[in-house]
Amino acid sequence: MVTALAKIFLKDVKMNDSQGRKAYGTLCSVVGIFLNICLFVGKYFAGVLTGAISITADAFNNLSDAGSSIITLVGFWFAGKKPDTEHPFGHGRFEYVSGMAVSCLIILMGLELAKSSVDKIIHPQELESSILAITILLISICVKLYMAFYNTGIGKKIDSVTMKATAIDSLSDSVATTVVLICVLVNMKFGINIDGICGLLVAILIIYAGIGAFKDTISPLLGKIPEPELVDKIHDIVMKHELVYGIHDLVVHDYGPGRMMISLHTEVPGNENVYKLHDMIDNIESELQEKIGCEAVIHMDPIEVDNQVVTDTRSKVENIVKSIDEHMSIHDFRMITGDTHTNLIFDVVVPFCVEKKHDEIKNNIEEKISELDDKYRVVMKIEEDYIGN
Repeated sequence: MVTALAKIFLKDVKMNDSQGRKAYGTLCSVVGIFLNICLFVGKYFAGVLTGAISITADAFNNLSDAGSSIITLVGFWFAGKKPDTEHPFGHGRFEYVSGMAVSCLIILMGLELAKSSVDKIIHPQELESSILAITILLISICVKLYMAFYNTGIGKKIDSVTMKATAIDSLSDSVATTVVLICVLVNMKFGINIDGICGLLVAILIIYAGIGAFKDTISPLLGKIPEPELVDKIHDIVMKHELVYGIHDLVVHDYGPGRMMISLHTEVPGNENVYKLHDMIDNIESELQEKIGCEAVIHMDPIEVDNQVVTDTRSKVENIVKSIDEHMSIHDFRMITGDTHTNLIFDVVVPFCVEKKHDEIKNNIEEKISELDDKYRVVMKIEEDYIGN
């Protein structure tokens, strides 16, 4: 259905820009609203027919999904708005906000259904088995699996956290409906009423799916680390240029899907022509924009590349830092030699996985460097790692 509608209404729309994301998000949301309302009507009728709280609970779960699709639709419309004077980075994060609202609605619905199911366990009621109800539940499972399929596919293509969360919700709904179907079949075959228990299981699945979706949508708002694949791609693009000897201080700023800015430092030879280096940096920034779709700001850090003493000393300091914790690294290494002592100036990157305190790390490094040569004086800055290495 979605593919056919896309060919009719979105045949000239590209997926990889903001307007394309908005168009495909709108289409999937409208289809989701329509299908979920149909499922609600069918299941509610089946629930009234059989008196099963598990079926009625599943029906209202579909109704909440329709409401979620409406919120998703609004989210895509706001996220697709162009940047303005008050929001120069666009409105892309509104998609994350709408996804968070969807997940909260899912959790609340799950809690309400859990309450109703517990009441049914305490006060069970006789159920009426129906072939029609079974047919409706089977159709519902198939529809929800289809919704999970198309939301997953398009969610990956347009990189939408909200649609991926909707896909997970649809998949959990199909599992929940399967549980309800088992409840009806057990009652029909053996006369055993497990309606309240099945309703509670459905509620737990709904709550679990809602919590998972909440985590997926709140993380980008808080500022999560970039995906390793993205970091590797940036590294490969920058490091392929022969005058780049290293990169560090990479920071990825996510303002919503398709709205990403990055900043990083490159180590370049200090004896090279500055205009040549500046031209290279301009080319790297353009390449990052073309291949990754991000705005890049690159800072140049000059280093000595033809001084063997500096190279050897840097290697020794790197080994010292690695001996304290293999996850740490250094950059911007310089040596300033004086009459009485030599300053070793460098930055140490400490990932969040390193448990030692910064003062302890600094003291350990200073002690070990003093063992190399008592004339060495350490001028060190400790930095956090923003890419999760």
